[in-house]
Amino acid sequence: MKTKILGRTGLEVTIIGLGTIYIGSQPSEPPRDLDEEMGARAVHAAIEAGCNLIDTAPLYGGTAVEKIVGNALRARPDLAAKCTVVTKTGAYREGKDHSFDGTLRSVEASLERLGLEQLDLVYIHDAMGVPMEDVMSKNGALGALRRLQNEGVVRFIGSASNDPPTNTPYIETGEFDAAVVPDAWSLLNQEAAERILPAAERYNIGISCATPLEIGLLATGPIPGRDYGRRSFSQECLDHVAKIQRLCQEYKIPLVAAALQWPTRHPQVTTAIPGARTPEEAVANVEAVELEIPDTFWDDLDPLVRHWEKGVHR
Repeated sequence: MKTKILGRTGLEVTIIGLGTIYIGSQPSEPPRDLDEEMGARAVHAAIEAGCNLIDTAPLYGGTAVEKIVGNALRARPDLAAKCTVVTKTGAYREGKDHSFDGTLRSVEASLERLGLEQLDLVYIHDAMGVPMEDVMSKNGALGALRRLQNEGVVRFIGSASNDPPTNTPYIETGEFDAAVVPDAWSLLNQEAAERILPAAERYNIGISCATPLEIGLLATGPIPGRDYGRRSFSQECLDHVAKIQRLCQEYKIPLVAAALQWPTRHPQVTTAIPGARTPEEAVANVEAVELEIPDTFWDDLDPLVRHWEKGVHR
């Protein structure tokens, strides 16, 4: 498995991470009942396949997902020793709390659920609608994480927001060691190129690319009548994806492999963290990034990579 250094953290992580937002769930169950045993097997399968980065958050499953990850790692300390677990603070099922005390409580609870004494990396999560000056103050989330950093409880601090216009100014402060970037960097979305990636290069911020598969469209290609949830793709966009898929077929390369490998070709993007529900999905994602893809394919793909401002709606 290829690895890269996550920005200025110095952490060496695989170019595929396990995103846990959907882990242990079924597509037909929102709000879903989590299958904890299946979720734990997905964690084990990902690590056994070669993935060494687990990305989670107390928001996912209303803290249930952190428990699944923690229980999975307790059950297999041999696998736990091989991976880095990162989590987030500030966004929860019941609302948001980016206060100093709320952040301290959040990190303490995450440590307990995950069965850890130290976290390599904690992200400030989904600060949309919260005054940035409050989040960044010494009395806000950043101040609390700096305290935990000084105490050795947290090693590095990041920004993670499901809204690129919110994520961007945080990344541009240079205060953060890493960032999770959803909805801004894929074969169909080039928003990160404008401000996020230049700032990341300027400050050596390690980028984890979330949503690289665009809610499954770049995993399977367009399927007539399929519902892509919070995405609404224009027919023109879907036709363009079909064109990319045909190129992949010419090279006998799965579309999912191209979609997962493309983001980390940028020097500042360390890893892609697609979500997996089952062990099979976790292993398939790892196998997709291990596939050798010739340079000639990337050369032919390059003219087809473009931003679909009107084709992707949030």
